[in-house]
Amino acid sequence: MEWHLKEFKDLSNNELYGIMKARVDVFVVEQECAYEEIDNYDQTAIHYFLTVENEIAAYVRILPSHTKYEEVSIGRVLVTKNFRGNGYAKMIMKKAIQYVTDVWKVHTIKLQAQQYLHRFYSELGFLQHSDVYLDDDIPHIDMFWRNNQ
Repeated sequence: MEWHLKEFKDLSNNELYGIMKARVDVFVVEQECAYEEIDNYDQTAIHYFLTVENEIAAYVRILPSHTKYEEVSIGRVLVTKNFRGNGYAKMIMKKAIQYVTDVWKVHTIKLQAQQYLHRFYSELGFLQHSDVYLDDDIPHIDMFWRNNQ
């Protein structure tokens, strides 16, 4: 089990391929959602991921403020099918939050959550900030994490 934190330019070809495959497998194939997965935000993102025996097990994408949103955001949160049930989602989210607060010294994080994950993100300290809306025909909500809530 190995944690990786990399800018786009530092990803190897195999790492980038593994990340893209994991994201497509989860968000496009499993969720049967045709959407623009390659969205031109990866180049400015921090890619935080966990590998187990050289396979992507968990992943998040951290975007700096003033890229997709005014705030720093965390997205593309996933655990691949073979590694679910091990607590990796909570682990990687805690690590991503810690990175944003410790390295970037930012204390507000936005995420666009699928509605069914409201409880998961709430347990990490995120608060719902919007009504439910459809994004690619999937119910979503906007949520914010603020240090010292």
